[in-house]
Amino acid sequence: MKIVADTNTFLAVALDEPEKAGLIAATDGNELVAPAVLPYEIGNALSSLARRKIITARQLAMAWDAASSVPVALATVNVRAALLLAGHFGIYAYDAYFLQCAQDTKCPLLTLDRGLRRVAGELSIELVELS
Repeated sequence: MKIVADTNTFLAVALDEPEKAGLIAATDGNELVAPAVLPYEIGNALSSLARRKIITARQLAMAWDAASSVPVALATVNVRAALLLAGHFGIYAYDAYFLQCAQDTKCPLLTLDRGLRRVAGELSIELVELS
């Protein structure tokens, strides 16, 4: 099965967050898909953590290596349609890209973001649950 995975799931695995084991279990044997902006969004999140001194520059590089080692197919997203979702639900475009990707691919969404989960539910997008 294909699963659209949100940026926060890659970060949680790369940064060894408590959800890591559940995320690995939920995705084991499945193909991951994400909007083509994923690497840039991961990079931005990691640099923000380093800038705020939450992680060191060395940890930033290690986290990038870990996140980028996860196999994922990067998909082109209809930006206009995603922007319409963002405007309608009052969310960031980056979040809307993942929702649009899930709609376009007809795949379930894996995210740790409660707000994104709520909007996905309103859009009848199937969600992947962690055990």
